[in-house]
Amino acid sequence: MDDDDFRRGQPSSHKVFGEGIAILAGDALLTQAIEIAAQAKGWARYSHADLIREITSTAGSLKLIAGQVADLEGAGKNLTLPQLQYIHEQKTSALVACSVRLGGMSANCTANQLKALTAFGNHVGLAFQVIDDILDVTNTTKQLGKTAGKDLKAAKATYPAIVGLGKSRNIANQLTDKSFAALKPFKGKAEALEAIARYLLKREN
Repeated sequence: MDDDDFRRGQPSSHKVFGEGIAILAGDALLTQAIEIAAQAKGWARYSHADLIREITSTAGSLKLIAGQVADLEGAGKNLTLPQLQYIHEQKTSALVACSVRLGGMSANCTANQLKALTAFGNHVGLAFQVIDDILDVTNTTKQLGKTAGKDLKAAKATYPAIVGLGKSRNIANQLTDKSFAALKPFKGKAEALEAIARYLLKREN
């Protein structure tokens, strides 16, 4: 919806195939995710319905859609930090949290472990978006694989625009620390998730 020409250094789907096909591709992928979840065997603590509800609630009107609507409506406006955080929490954080929750559910994790994974996903997702905002200001289009400086040109609210680059970096570091703390119930057995959090904090694109 940001109408960028590139993603990961490649032409965006809607630029190659047109907006109609791009929308249909997104619809197809979401539908396929539900289809895959419906084929899961189910576990002692989590049923097919739990997995499907996880996907649909995250992608639905109260999370991803709500965040995207707020993002579109906030373009060109002077949003407050809580308003910007709401957008990122409903979009990026919700999607990351959904991903790690589904992983935990498919491993038949306990309620406490699922709570820890949820907190991890929320913190990492928000940190990812803060870093994304920073990179839009500091990196080039070649480094990012998408158009640099587009947020500024569109007068879009970002963490650097509201609190500055230095404080934005501090916020990203604090969120990453919180993500590590959230994994303590796993007692050192969540190295892969910790590695993801470190990578996302240091990424350049």
